[in-house]
Amino acid sequence: MTGVTARSLTILGSTGSIGTQALDVVRAHPDRFLVQALAAGGRDLGLLAAQAVELGVEQVAVARDDDAAPADLAEAVAAAARQAGRPAYRPELLTGPEAATTLAGAGSDVVLNGITGSIGLRPTLAALGAGSTLALANKESLIVGGHLVTRAAAPGQIVPVDSEHSAIAQALRSGRSEEVRRLVLTASGGPFRGMRREDLAQVTPEQALAHPTWDMGQVVTTNSATLVNKGLEVIEAHLLFDVPYDSIEVVVHPQSVVHSMVEFVDGSTIAQASPPTMHIPIALGLAWPDRLTDVAPACDWTTATSWEFLPLDDDAFPAVRLARQVGQAGGTFPAVYNAANEVCVAAFHGGGLAFTGIVDVVREVVGDHDGNSSTAAGVDLTVDQVLAADAWARETAARRIRSLVRG
Repeated sequence: MTGVTARSLTILGSTGSIGTQALDVVRAHPDRFLVQALAAGGRDLGLLAAQAVELGVEQVAVARDDDAAPADLAEAVAAAARQAGRPAYRPELLTGPEAATTLAGAGSDVVLNGITGSIGLRPTLAALGAGSTLALANKESLIVGGHLVTRAAAPGQIVPVDSEHSAIAQALRSGRSEEVRRLVLTASGGPFRGMRREDLAQVTPEQALAHPTWDMGQVVTTNSATLVNKGLEVIEAHLLFDVPYDSIEVVVHPQSVVHSMVEFVDGSTIAQASPPTMHIPIALGLAWPDRLTDVAPACDWTTATSWEFLPLDDDAFPAVRLARQVGQAGGTFPAVYNAANEVCVAAFHGGGLAFTGIVDVVREVVGDHDGNSSTAAGVDLTVDQVLAADAWARETAARRIRSLVRG
């Protein structure tokens, strides 16, 4: 596209699934983006350093706060620079838990928050406070922050990167907000679609990670198997699009080609379809409201194919129903739901909790929060209150899991 000024870009979580795919988009459209800063957790310093050198970014950050982190990061960047024939390359290096927040608030045109988990909350707020467009893949920061995040955002400042919410944002262009009857989120159903609850108690971590469609990290893939991910997306859709919970539906679509739909008051339904890929929603998040060319292959309409749409089995997969209750309660309840789930997922993969125990323990922790938190149902929350609820939920979930093991 001629005459378009390149957007400055900060990528948080650059070595993860979202971050690496975002860099695919940037490489394919070098005239559209100028990457200024990269941040990552710090587990793969070699990849982070190689990305930084390739793109010539001004700032590189890792979340590690151990004593060796600054020297390790500097050594990794220097080694990558030498290997690339750029020994004079010297970006600004930041380490520690606030490093990503510092980069997020530096004022890039677009900040892609691809961090996993509630630790993305402060970077999300920093990006919004700096006036950057926030391409949001870190759904947890919106869910746990709730009105804290939505009040900080100007109209249109948050662009969703989740494939489902990107699909809804695209479909909403077809009508006015008062013409929307309901949002329909699609779910693949994960690897255990069609199984009964009693069968799910015996599934293994390896089976939970064998997603039939998407290649994601451990937490997100497990959340897809439990459908906790879809529950989080229901809360996210409510907050992003200001649609009541009773007007947000979930339908199982195993092919993952229709990414979500919007039903309008006249009976029309607008669906967004493409073969399963995150490149399209990522590209839209970076370039919104523009579309980039040839981001991914389109559907092949010359080949016969079938798409299925099935009702959600709430009895076998109660996570979505629980998420609705949590979302309607508001306040710090979503933070508790999310944090307890992260602890339970880790326990499941560590052999300390059955698959069905993930949502069972989350439900118990949410129930405990109902009677023990003075800020549980409050609307005017602070970051500290949200993070305190997060910490309480993690401790409570861990304690319950230990009691189950002892029992």
